[in-house]
Amino acid sequence: MWIPTEHEKYGVVIASFRGTVPYGLSLEIGDTVQILEKCDGWYRGFALKNPNIKGIFPSSYVHLKNACVKNKGQFEMVIPTEDSVITEMTSTLRDWGTMWKQLYVRNEGDLFHRLWHIMNEILDLRRQVLVGHLTHDRMKDVKRHITARLDWGNEQLGLDLVPRKEYAMVDPEDISITELYRLMEHRHRKKDTPVQASSHHLFVQMKSLMCSNLGEELEVIFSLFDSKENRPISERFFLRLNRNGLPKAPDKPERHCSLFVDLGSSELRKDIYITVHIIRIGRMGAGEKKNACSVQYRRPFGCAVLSIADLLTGETKDDLILKVYMCNTESEWYQIHENIIKKLNARYNLTGSNAGLAVSLQLLHGDIEQIRREYSSVFSHGVSITRKLGFSNIIMPGEMRNDLYITIERGEFEKGGKSVARNVEVTMFIIDSSGQTLKDFISFGSGEPPASEYHSFVLYHNNSPRWSELLKLPIPVDKFRGAHIRFEFRHCSTKEKGEKKLFGFSFVPLMQEDGRTLPDGTHELIVHKCEENTNLQDTTRYLKLPFSKGIFLGNNNQAMKATKESFCITSFLCSTKLTQNGDMLDLLKWRTHPDKITGCLSKLKEIDGSEIVKFLQDTLDTLFGILDENSQKYGSKVFDSLVHIINLLQDSKFHHFKPVMDTYIESHFAGALAYRDLIKVLKWYVDRITEAERQEHIQEVLKAQEYIFKYIVQSRRLFSLATGGQNEEEFRCCIQELLMSVRFFLSQESKGSGALSQSQAVFLSSFPAVYSELLKLFDVREVANLVQDTLGSLPTILHVDDSLQAIKLQCIGKTVESQLYTNPDSRYILLPVVLHHLHIHLQEQKDLIMCARILSNVFCLIKKNSSEKSVLEEIDVIVASLLDILLRTILEITSRPQPSSSAMRFQFQDVTGEFVACLLSLLRQMTDRHYQQLLDSFNTKEELRDFLLQIFTVFRILIRPEMFPKDWTVMRLVANNVIITTVLYLSDALRKNFLNENFDYKIWDSYFYLAVIFINQLCLQLEMFTPSKKKKVLEKYGDMRVTMGCEIFSMWQNLGEHKLHFIPALIGPFLEVTLIPQPDLRNVMIPIFHDMMDWEQRRSGNFKQVEAKLIDKLDSLMSEGKGDETYRELFNSILLKKIERETWRESGVSLIATVTRLMERLLDYRDCMKMGEVDGKKIGCTVSLLNFYKTELNKEEMYIRYIHKLYDLHLKAQNFTEAAYTLLLYDELLEWSDRPLREFLTYPMQTEWQRKEHLHLTIIQNFDRGKCWENGIILCRKIAEQYESYYDYRNLSKMRMMEASLYDKIMDQQRLEPEFFRVGFYGKKFPFFLRNKEFVCRGHDYERLEAFQQRMLNEFPHAIAMQHANQPDETIFQAEAQYLQIYAVTPIPESQEVLQREGVPDNIKSFYKVNHIWKFRYDRPFHKGTKDKENEFKSLWVERTSLYLVQSLPGISRWFEVEKREVVEMSPLENAIEVLENKNQQLKTLISQCQTRQMQNINPLTMCLNGVIDAAVNGGVSRYQEAFFVKEYILSHPEDGEKIARLRELMLEQAQILEFGLAVHEKFVPQDMRPLHKKLVDQFFVMKSSLGIQEFSACMQASPVHFPNGSPRVCRNSAPASVSPDGTRVIPRRSPLSYPAVNRYSSSSLSSQASAEVSNITGQSESSDEVFNMQPSPSTSSLSSTHSASPNVTSSAPSSARASPLLSDKHKHSRENSCLSPRERPCSAIYPTPVEPSQRMLFNHIGDGALPRSDPNLSAPEKAVNPTPSSWSLDSGKEAKNMSDSGKLISPPVPPRPTQTASPARHTTSVSPSPAGRSPLKGSVQSFTPSPVEYHSPGLISNSPVLSGSYSSGISSLSRCSTSETSGFENQVNEQSVPLPVPVPMPVPVPVPVPVPSYGGEEPVRKENKTPPPYSVYERTLRRPVPLPHSLSIPVTPEPPALPPKPLAARSSHLENGARRTDPGPRPRPLPRKVSQL
Repeated sequence: MWIPTEHEKYGVVIASFRGTVPYGLSLEIGDTVQILEKCDGWYRGFALKNPNIKGIFPSSYVHLKNACVKNKGQFEMVIPTEDSVITEMTSTLRDWGTMWKQLYVRNEGDLFHRLWHIMNEILDLRRQVLVGHLTHDRMKDVKRHITARLDWGNEQLGLDLVPRKEYAMVDPEDISITELYRLMEHRHRKKDTPVQASSHHLFVQMKSLMCSNLGEELEVIFSLFDSKENRPISERFFLRLNRNGLPKAPDKPERHCSLFVDLGSSELRKDIYITVHIIRIGRMGAGEKKNACSVQYRRPFGCAVLSIADLLTGETKDDLILKVYMCNTESEWYQIHENIIKKLNARYNLTGSNAGLAVSLQLLHGDIEQIRREYSSVFSHGVSITRKLGFSNIIMPGEMRNDLYITIERGEFEKGGKSVARNVEVTMFIIDSSGQTLKDFISFGSGEPPASEYHSFVLYHNNSPRWSELLKLPIPVDKFRGAHIRFEFRHCSTKEKGEKKLFGFSFVPLMQEDGRTLPDGTHELIVHKCEENTNLQDTTRYLKLPFSKGIFLGNNNQAMKATKESFCITSFLCSTKLTQNGDMLDLLKWRTHPDKITGCLSKLKEIDGSEIVKFLQDTLDTLFGILDENSQKYGSKVFDSLVHIINLLQDSKFHHFKPVMDTYIESHFAGALAYRDLIKVLKWYVDRITEAERQEHIQEVLKAQEYIFKYIVQSRRLFSLATGGQNEEEFRCCIQELLMSVRFFLSQESKGSGALSQSQAVFLSSFPAVYSELLKLFDVREVANLVQDTLGSLPTILHVDDSLQAIKLQCIGKTVESQLYTNPDSRYILLPVVLHHLHIHLQEQKDLIMCARILSNVFCLIKKNSSEKSVLEEIDVIVASLLDILLRTILEITSRPQPSSSAMRFQFQDVTGEFVACLLSLLRQMTDRHYQQLLDSFNTKEELRDFLLQIFTVFRILIRPEMFPKDWTVMRLVANNVIITTVLYLSDALRKNFLNENFDYKIWDSYFYLAVIFINQLCLQLEMFTPSKKKKVLEKYGDMRVTMGCEIFSMWQNLGEHKLHFIPALIGPFLEVTLIPQPDLRNVMIPIFHDMMDWEQRRSGNFKQVEAKLIDKLDSLMSEGKGDETYRELFNSILLKKIERETWRESGVSLIATVTRLMERLLDYRDCMKMGEVDGKKIGCTVSLLNFYKTELNKEEMYIRYIHKLYDLHLKAQNFTEAAYTLLLYDELLEWSDRPLREFLTYPMQTEWQRKEHLHLTIIQNFDRGKCWENGIILCRKIAEQYESYYDYRNLSKMRMMEASLYDKIMDQQRLEPEFFRVGFYGKKFPFFLRNKEFVCRGHDYERLEAFQQRMLNEFPHAIAMQHANQPDETIFQAEAQYLQIYAVTPIPESQEVLQREGVPDNIKSFYKVNHIWKFRYDRPFHKGTKDKENEFKSLWVERTSLYLVQSLPGISRWFEVEKREVVEMSPLENAIEVLENKNQQLKTLISQCQTRQMQNINPLTMCLNGVIDAAVNGGVSRYQEAFFVKEYILSHPEDGEKIARLRELMLEQAQILEFGLAVHEKFVPQDMRPLHKKLVDQFFVMKSSLGIQEFSACMQASPVHFPNGSPRVCRNSAPASVSPDGTRVIPRRSPLSYPAVNRYSSSSLSSQASAEVSNITGQSESSDEVFNMQPSPSTSSLSSTHSASPNVTSSAPSSARASPLLSDKHKHSRENSCLSPRERPCSAIYPTPVEPSQRMLFNHIGDGALPRSDPNLSAPEKAVNPTPSSWSLDSGKEAKNMSDSGKLISPPVPPRPTQTASPARHTTSVSPSPAGRSPLKGSVQSFTPSPVEYHSPGLISNSPVLSGSYSSGISSLSRCSTSETSGFENQVNEQSVPLPVPVPMPVPVPVPVPVPSYGGEEPVRKENKTPPPYSVYERTLRRPVPLPHSLSIPVTPEPPALPPKPLAARSSHLENGARRTDPGPRPRPLPRKVSQL
């Protein structure tokens, strides 16, 4: 049975539990669980990380922990009772764990490793705390370490700042907000501005001396030297090195490491140096022999210096190598360091051995205790401490020191009868009073233990040696008296014995007879001569002698004789026990000389402060002893002396001695009667204040009043204890009188001089310190009343003195901080005074920092939830007095500009923050009663209105992000909680007072605005928080956004008809609120939009305003990252449901649909823009959105904004052509007018003309960069016209030159023709603008199918590439996935005019082949019916798919959507006709190029001829004969009679072309290829015989092939008969050149030329099976292209059965295996010059019968050409109609060819079998389009051996544009057509304009009601009559100008009757080029 648990409430999982049992709860190690019930070893509960899932788990898997339960029952809350630091550590480490892994993912390695290290440290510290064996101090230290690390990690990870009190987290609910603010601010300031350490320490570690020839031991002495004052400032650090230059005691770090301590900030400057003196110990001369002398001397070796400023740049621990120098003369040794510092190079040089000293130096900052903690390893290993000379900056009480510093300076000695100077060594001893040598009291420096004697270094042959060696003598005080120092002088011989001979001594006593020590300074000692063996052990023999030259000389002759020799030392005493001051000693011994008391008290002020504090207790005892002795006589003097000492302790140097004084008063002071004299003298001074002229002394007295009162109070207590409380009333009266005098003095106003006010200020500064003393004697209320009276006596006039006002406020501040104010009784008395002064200052906006501090302290004392009556009354008083002024103050200071200096800015933020905290504290502590009283206190609605506006404004300020630092989330949440509580109170007042007739728009608007920005705050967006943080916030405050949202909804409903005032103003703000991803908030707020629509409908009959505002705001808000797919669905569903029953439902649904669609596009756009690089997805999405704004929303400004966004994307992707088209959209919106335009985006304020000009120039520049020069030329002309109309010839000239340069580029530079690819995006996972749509994309330069496919897969990494070209079914459309279908397509140029015109260079034609393309084509071969195994071409059909785009390419995007697709099937016969037409055209082109010498290399022609002739000999076209010329086929397909005739004609024409081609070839063939030419000629005759041409000649004339160069041609075989199907068959060998002549050069086709050349020459080629059945390679999909062979199936010539295995059945009608490679490219063909007229006429007389047309979709009536006379009139249209009506086989009238075209192509108009079928072009069937060589030099073209030998991976080359030109004449068919018609010569028709009839199957015209896309710069001919944009329309000139002709304004310039007009006059000269219209 499950029983609820009582004590087992909380536990930690110690082993993972999978929860496999029924109702089991899955748990992981470390999870914390809350236990609800238990049963037989099982618990039921939940994991705290997911409280919604409850289950059971074994009790053995959980370790129970103590916890307390709040709110027992169903909603109980369990809180662990462990230490709060442990709890915080646990939760913080959990949060860090997740973020730590993210650091690794984001590759932030440095922080990752540092955080890992810190986490491990925290875990170790946590273990120590959990064990619980730490001492209290150690525990405190560990917690300090933990919190420091937690704060560091939180800061690094951008987490919140945690407020702490004594290392524990603080609950904001348990303290006042002002206190919370201070805790936060303190931690923030500590983090941001580290406190500058006032104390610094230098760590020195000696590593080694690097020297080549050491061999002797060394002493190294470090010290700090002040070069400014020329003196050492530290003791010495002394260490010994061995003969190798390494420390002698490496195992004792304190011997070679030292810390120079207590350096002040003033000592970190560049003139402080580290000096290193090195002394060697050994022979006198460095180069002496080893056995010369056995005695060791100390001798100078070298010196090094380093400025301490070099260490300030960084705390480097790298070793430094210091150069060691030696002085040139030894006598300079004492000042070598000064010479090096001053760089006196002449006096020193590098040591001979070029030594280097390796040391490690590090500067540490902070007090010594902090250093010990932070660098514990340094101290644990051992380090010697080197002090500063003398006392440190701050003298600490209890510091015991008695150090005497002696510097051995110099000596003056006589030669002593020697010829050379002496080698003098000084030896020093300390002798005590008993004559014994004191052992171990001579310290050479830290790092070396003290010694008993000292030996100086020896200077060679120097009678005036200077040593300057500093020694410290730490002699105990008890041994100081009677002790002296003796110096012995010896001469050191350099002879073999090395003797040291004594020749004199000096001595100096340490203390004088009167108790004073040896004075500081230099002492010149007398050198007493003595014999070598003199015994100095008996000190009595010499102590009576004089020791110094300055004293005791007297008449002592012995002393006088010795005065020539002298010895100087400098002494300096640093002692806390001994003094050198006589006046101090006189004062302390006042009883021995009573007559000197007055003098001693007077001299006390002159004594150095350090001497006084040394003997502080003794001095105070002396003063009060004198007072007791004779208070009348000495009372005033003693008082003054006491004041002097008290004020001395105010000095920072002696500040730490205040506790010594306090201890003295508490424990040692015994003056029970002193209070009377002290009160009397103090009152006397106070009474004199107003009269005295000089106030300095009085101010000193007032400054000391705190301690004077301490002495008075203690004295009175002692008296009361001694007397049992006598004279109590008298004492009270004295105090009252004293304070009355004070009040009188305070109430006086300063007249003229400021001395009085200064005295008042001094009194006020120290007065609050007296409160605590008065409380020791009086009741709290009494003291409070005394203080109130005293403070109340201050003059309140503000103009007196600003400084006094500030001091007054400081006094109030100290009062509030004092112990007196903490008591509620006294607080109630003092509060009015405090508030009164605060009010005055706040009103004047003065001393705001102090005011803020006082207010903070006031609120800190009023705890939250204090329901005591006194607290509520205090709140009443504060609200009445300060709320209004507080609001005004916050408004005032936040409206000021922030100061520029960082220090001032911190101060500014502090004061603002403190006032805000005070306001929040006040509001939080206000109850219902307080709010009601406040609202009732306003007399009029105006006052209430002003108050509400003010408080709403202040709340908006508090919500600002900059109000608190970003990591102060705790503070922000508290502030928001207070704000929302207050707003709920105030909204009632708003409803009651400002609705209906009292409605006030401003206050309601302010309310709504506040509510909206409240909800939108970043700190309330719980979705961004970690789960644990979110849980804490929800537990403590709930979701405040929902609360405020409900309040908005409630208030909105209350508005009634006043809602109209806020429509549409509040739509944007409310929309922003609904975009917050909080479901409850959305559900509450979205219905408001319905309400708005309803009210707007009532007002104006529509809701256009609502729609406009919604759309405008959606764009900006969603681009900021707000909103999601869920919101779109919710918005749609809620509003649709709301408007179901409305009368305006339809328009409402329309609005909602529009907004929803916009959201879809905006969400897609935002998702795309998150990507890094610019890709097609971004561009496509922008285009989609741009079109939506233009076509559906008609938002011009947004449209223009997105135009520029798209433009920027194109520029970034280097799509310069697309960028130009994009900018053209904006250009079209502008006119050439002088209308002024405002500043917009990056455009300045300018006229419309100027902006349009700027746009034109930018667009031209981009067209130029995109190599789309033809378009640039049109714009150049347009802008040139403008310049010309304004007579701006300068710019006109520039524009014409620019236009000329573009023409040059067209002719000189090469352009690559891009590939085009069809891409289908299928599946629901694609963005909305791509989903289930197909596009055609313009590829990049050099981009082939594989590269394009890979690029698309990179852009859509989750997409699956489809391996077939079939249209996908519905399952693919609806799949939750992404499918990509990609294959290459062939562009079909719309305008054939330029392409068909002969003589136009390829450079020009290339532009028209791939620009302004609307239509693309893709062919797929398949077998229909029974497949003939002998000849597969009988059943080989082609499925041709045509794709029509919504806009031509290129345009504003690299891809456009397919608007329409048409699929038609081509019969095998039609396929064969197209193949031959293309091949013939290719041959003609190559021949003409060869004739006109456009080819430098004849190889392309050679290979083409070889490919055709060789293939024909080996089968070739004979396959077509076998398939289509047999009787069975002709009888079974009677409708194909014309086509069969056409095929026969093409075969004969090919023979004629080949014959002429061979003639040309013979002319130009090089010698080495003559054999090949001969072979070709031989094979050609074989080919002719195989075609049976000789038989044809009898009955048929050959159709002449028109060669423009006019070369004659003999038609040998004029009329062939029908070819027998049983004729001889030759096995064909196909060359790639037998593919159709539509192969175009492009960048991708150049790579395989060489291989194709070999293939062509050797005759090797792929069989048709290889072509038809290309298998996908393993590495790529079948969509990849195949480079090795052309995949173009339908263009191949037939091949034999043996050479061409048949397609297997499984491939029949198979789309899966169809070839998906890009289209083949035609060879480059540059049309030759027109023929001479005579030659042209010659050919015109030769004519053929009706020829079959090549278009497979033309019906029989269309295919027959109408025979007409040579001159046509417009009436011919009627004639044609009549003939058509009579049922004859006639051809429809054809549009005219340009008269200048030398070789007119066939013109047919095709009809589709049904409306659903293929829609042919309405105009002419485009002739074969030769393609230019893109971006290749002419040399490259002509030298290319195989122009057609490389095949791109396109799907099909049988493009609509690829039908070959016929032989130059249009031949008409007889009316009586027969299956095998006999051709009859007919006159050649001259093309003239004829009407174009309309057929039922014609391509449907575009829907007129559809709005054209805004970017339609180019429209397709005969597709829709959309005029050219105004910006690019160019008027047609009547005559061709000198410049190239401008394109027609509309490309389809129809006459009204639909016929084209051309002038049938003489052919004009060919124009240089035809530019396409932009």
